[in-house]
Amino acid sequence: MANFKDIIAYILQNYPSNMKHELSNARVTKMVYLADWRNCLQSKGQVSDIEWYFDNFGPFVWDVKKAAEEFPEIFDVGSEKNMYGSTKTIFRIKDDSFKPDLTKSEKKSIDFIIGVSSKKYWDNFIKLVYSTHPIASSERYSYLNLGEKAAEYRELKDAQCLTPPPSPSKP
Repeated sequence: MANFKDIIAYILQNYPSNMKHELSNARVTKMVYLADWRNCLQSKGQVSDIEWYFDNFGPFVWDVKKAAEEFPEIFDVGSEKNMYGSTKTIFRIKDDSFKPDLTKSEKKSIDFIIGVSSKKYWDNFIKLVYSTHPIASSERYSYLNLGEKAAEYRELKDAQCLTPPPSPSKP
């Protein structure tokens, strides 16, 4: 599993430059969740070692923000107003020369999530997060075991492949 600073730095360095204003604590945290979920689906375990919790705002933990704040030489953690006038925490990379230590598999999962999420405005991004199997199949206020949920999801997918399509109805 990768270190948080490496995951955050990789996201900040590789997110499209014209969209970097979107890299709030909420978005980056949910991107780490999606990368963890993607990597679990690929049978490679989570990218991070976060114990994900499903609260009112989907999968959320403070681990990402805390990690960014622990490395002020690498990250700038600031705040801005969002389009609704509320304050949001924003992450920026200070040290572009920092080389994240990630495996090819971890990079591939994060790259996939960057590619998908950078094309989505907040509302559609959140819909994507809420549509993932761990969120769709779990109760709020519970911890999410992404490895178990990935195995469950694969079983469900396999079962669907074995189910014959419905018979066409007769006119």
